[in-house]
Amino acid sequence: MAQEKYSQRPLFGGAISTLFPDRFQDVSNVRQVPDHQEAFVDPARDESLIFELLDLKPEVGDNGSATWFLQDLATEQDAEGSVLIEQSGVVEVPGLSYGNIPAVVTTAVGQMTISKGRQGREAQNTVRVYVANLRLKGVSTDVLITAYEPIHINPLSESASTVGAGIAAPALQSGHVPMVEVFRVAVSSFKVNDWNLFGSGP
Repeated sequence: MAQEKYSQRPLFGGAISTLFPDRFQDVSNVRQVPDHQEAFVDPARDESLIFELLDLKPEVGDNGSATWFLQDLATEQDAEGSVLIEQSGVVEVPGLSYGNIPAVVTTAVGQMTISKGRQGREAQNTVRVYVANLRLKGVSTDVLITAYEPIHINPLSESASTVGAGIAAPALQSGHVPMVEVFRVAVSSFKVNDWNLFGSGP
């Protein structure tokens, strides 16, 4: 069993916190990240974890909302061969309700072929994408937690120089917790410490 050091990580100035392994480094130390987003990466494995705060999309139903966002990500990243592997039902999250308005979460897992940054289609990698949509309806916010796990690295991808080309080594083989578990813990430990972040004091 892989042993990894997890820490409670502050997000958005500490207004939110969640738990994930220390090997994930803050991307904002390397490049600019949009204000509504917090991004973390393990460069040695090319795995990433992204937290986003979006305006609630009332036109998207709760059932399958994570799948909708997964498909939206695929379109945004010009992905090829996007496949939905699994999706969850709607689960209420009592700890994230605000003003007696319940919060709900759905998750989806997909696989797609995408390029890194500005690289073209000839450098596409196959990645598994885990998406959780936490719907904080009391503050009209869709929280997206997205985890990327490389399955196959293209020799032409910029990731090949650090991770190596071909089929990515399984996490457990490298002594790490698998991405599916990293994602599960990050979602289940997600906590709002200061509702003022959403312009709504308690």
